[in-house]
Amino acid sequence: MRLFHHSISSNSRRVMLAAETMGTPLDLTEVNLMNPDDRRLLTELNPNCELPVLQDGDFTLWESCAIMQYLADRTLGQTLYPDNILARADINRWMLWACQHWSPAIGYLTFERIWKGLIGQGGPDADVIARAEKQLAQFAAVLDGHLAGREWLVGDKLSLADFAVAPPLMYTEQAKLPVKQYAHIMAWYERVRQLEVWKNTEPVW
Repeated sequence: MRLFHHSISSNSRRVMLAAETMGTPLDLTEVNLMNPDDRRLLTELNPNCELPVLQDGDFTLWESCAIMQYLADRTLGQTLYPDNILARADINRWMLWACQHWSPAIGYLTFERIWKGLIGQGGPDADVIARAEKQLAQFAAVLDGHLAGREWLVGDKLSLADFAVAPPLMYTEQAKLPVKQYAHIMAWYERVRQLEVWKNTEPVW
C-alpha cells in the first residue's frame, strides 16, 4: 500500500500515527503542494486535491479518518479500533467530531497565521481569526470537559479517536492556538506527545 502524504499535514499525520502503532507497513510518497507537478498528480488521485491519499492496488482512498478505519480493518490484532460495536460507535463519534468541528476551527487559524503568507495571499485577517477563535473555544470546552478524569478519549486505551483529534494541535505554537488554558486537553495532549509514534512522526518546520 502506498500513502501520498506530507509531514506537516496534520491529516497525513493521523494516518502515519495509526499505521505505525498498528505495525501496518506503508510505502510513502511525499507530495509538495507548492510544486505544480505534484499538485496535478494529487488532483488525479483525489479531486479535492488534499492529502493524504492511500492506494491499495487498484483501490484509491482519500479522507484521513476513512483511511485509518480501512487500515485498522485489514490489520489483524490491532487494538486502536476494536470490534465491539459500542466502542466503535464512540470512536466514530470522535473521528467525525474532529472532522466536522475541531479540525475546521483550527484550520482557519493555521491558514491565516501560517499558510496564507507562505502562498502569497497576504497577512492574517483579524475578523476571520476572531470567528475561528470563538469557534475553537466552543469545541475546546467540549473536549476539555470530556477529558476530565480520562486518560484517553474512548475507554481506557489509546484509539483512533485520539489520533483523529490530537494531530491538529501540532500547530499550537506556530498558529498561536488559544488552547493552553484547557488543563485536561493539555494533559491529554502531553500523553500523546510522549508516545514514540508521535515523536517518530514529528515534522521539521
